[in-house]
Amino acid sequence: MKEYTAQCSNRGGWWRLYVVLLDDPGSQWPEHDFGPTPVVPTVGARSRALTGLGFVFTDGAEWEWTEYSETHGDDASPVRLLASIRVRSRDGGMP
Repeated sequence: MKEYTAQCSNRGGWWRLYVVLLDDPGSQWPEHDFGPTPVVPTVGARSRALTGLGFVFTDGAEWEWTEYSETHGDDASPVRLLASIRVRSRDGGMP
């Protein structure tokens, strides 16, 4: 069963969740916008969004958080958060 990486990130106060489809560079990545919110979407909200996009978490998968500078190499740059988790399509086929 093919696995993918789903990511959740914030830009300008908007949280967005998307599934990375690297093996089809011309495809539109499935995505869900949570809208403007000052808080991180809950695990349940992220799970429901992924289900709506046709994906589910892989067995034992957990969200991993990474922080990075908006401007690479500038330690005064705003810090951004990126969450990642392994997913698969709900029916086991292609998304």
